[in-house]
Amino acid sequence: MKRTQSAGGVILNKKNEVLVVNQRGNSWSLPKGHIEDGEDKIQTAKREVYEESGINQLKFIKELGSYKRHKISLKGGDDLSELKTIFMFLFRTDQEKLKPVDSENPEAIWVKKEKVIGLLTHRKDKEFFRNIFDKI
Repeated sequence: MKRTQSAGGVILNKKNEVLVVNQRGNSWSLPKGHIEDGEDKIQTAKREVYEESGINQLKFIKELGSYKRHKISLKGGDDLSELKTIFMFLFRTDQEKLKPVDSENPEAIWVKKEKVIGLLTHRKDKEFFRNIFDKI
């Protein structure tokens, strides 16, 4: 099994809504992606947020911890060939307009904090958000 590292963020706007992105047109997630050579975790998180939403003005608030999960297969469910360790950070932004840059992540929306868990696709993403809910 391939083991990878990813980083991403929980992004809050002025209304305390949370940024949620559509990945590959088949799942909803918090913005995140693979850490590339030469990047640190914060750089990766900021790059992924920009690629998946168009948001490029982020104020770092704090680390939110990490969790492990398998990547989502193209047919849904877990792809057991890859286990990700995902590092997450809390950011704020004044930007409201969402315009994804990455064609594999075609849609981004602002969601009320209370509705995020119901929208996220992967059970481990839901569990992570449930665990940090009171910290954001």
